[in-house]
Amino acid sequence: MLFTSPVFLFYFLPIILLIYFLAPRKAKNLILLISSIFFYSWGEPRAVMVMISSTIIDFTCGIIIGNGKRKLGLTISIISNISLLAFFKYFNFALENLHLFAKGIGIENSIFESSLEVALPIGISFYTFQTMSYSIDVYRGSVKANRNFIDFATYVTMFPQLIAGPIVRYLDISKQLDKREISFNNLLIGSERFIIGLFKKVLLANTFAAIADSIINEGVINLSTANAWLAIIAYAFQIFFDFSGYSDMAIGLGKIFGFDFLENFNSPYISKSIREFWRRWHISLSTWFRDYVYISLGGNQKGKIRTYINLFIVFFVTGLWHGASWNFVIWGLFHGLFIILERAGLDSKLEKLWSPLQYMYCLLVVLVGWVFFRIETLGGAMTYLNKMFIPTNGDISINSYINFFHFNLKTLFFVILATLTSTPFFSHVKQLFFKHNLSSLYYISLIFLFIISLVYLGAGSYNPFIYFRF
Repeated sequence: MLFTSPVFLFYFLPIILLIYFLAPRKAKNLILLISSIFFYSWGEPRAVMVMISSTIIDFTCGIIIGNGKRKLGLTISIISNISLLAFFKYFNFALENLHLFAKGIGIENSIFESSLEVALPIGISFYTFQTMSYSIDVYRGSVKANRNFIDFATYVTMFPQLIAGPIVRYLDISKQLDKREISFNNLLIGSERFIIGLFKKVLLANTFAAIADSIINEGVINLSTANAWLAIIAYAFQIFFDFSGYSDMAIGLGKIFGFDFLENFNSPYISKSIREFWRRWHISLSTWFRDYVYISLGGNQKGKIRTYINLFIVFFVTGLWHGASWNFVIWGLFHGLFIILERAGLDSKLEKLWSPLQYMYCLLVVLVGWVFFRIETLGGAMTYLNKMFIPTNGDISINSYINFFHFNLKTLFFVILATLTSTPFFSHVKQLFFKHNLSSLYYISLIFLFIISLVYLGAGSYNPFIYFRF
């Protein structure tokens, strides 16, 4: 069930909110748990057992650690979560590469052709990381083991952030599971954030998804240089507004239910370096890898060479986390390479440059990286990069059609709107509204955005969701 689906907006959410707000405080976690399991089961009822298994395992491991058998509990938790993730997310990938290796050395075996295709449970990358971080934090003594299964299961399965994050750590909301503020003010703040996220997803992400997909689907080999750049810029807008819009909706829903989820995006496209980009992009993931992988490997405490190796490992895993494909791994290592270069001295040289050149450097690296993220094969990605950096007119008939279809006032309007929304511009606009006592006008504008978003959804506009596959 998507946040942008009519079933969610007009049936599921209003009914759950009504029941939740009318229920006594002691029953709210149970209601949230039941509704979350229903939400998750809507799309794939069988996969809910994987999530419940992960929840039971880590709840038990937390108690084992809390009872003094710290290494045993942590070991079971890490092995169990990594095993679940490895089987469901990487089994097909591993088998495919094993098949290619076998063919490369002249071995053909029918077992590869008849092997089981493992379906990927939606959101498994997020909830396994959440439960694993809980066990690690209990082991480290950062939090106490939760001995109330309803409360713990509510934390793991909470539908606002279940499918695509942000990755909510138990450490950050443990107290809120027991006591949280449920008020009209939080309802207002959460609804505001949800509407902004819905607007980002429906009007911006979907618009740029249609542009990027329509160009790339014509075939990389047919594209002109201009259209290759147009498509990857459109994709950069798509993935940012797709994911940050979802995060805004999740944070807004969390607020409505009384939870304060941490921010997940902070205008990443205004970064002046790749290090800064990763402090602003998918913050919950980058901090998770920093706290549980990078620091566990020794961080920057064991000399420069070891620091670079640790960064290499972190970004290798970051790429692989995003998907079972070598292109995702290359994307991660590509970013890791620039992180290492900046730590090795490039950042001091960048700081001496004119600010617009620093922005251009970062955006160029990010856009090149998105090519590996978007194009499914390595060969296709390299061909696409050739199209971007070696001037070509491509297939004249196809590119003439693309130019006619996309270069219009509507596209220009959305590019300007997306560029402004990628910066803190609208937060400044909100401050001006309130500074000049125009708060009523601001909320009227929000209602207008909500109605426009619903109109777009009702019109059956293009509505893909990139992070659904993670």
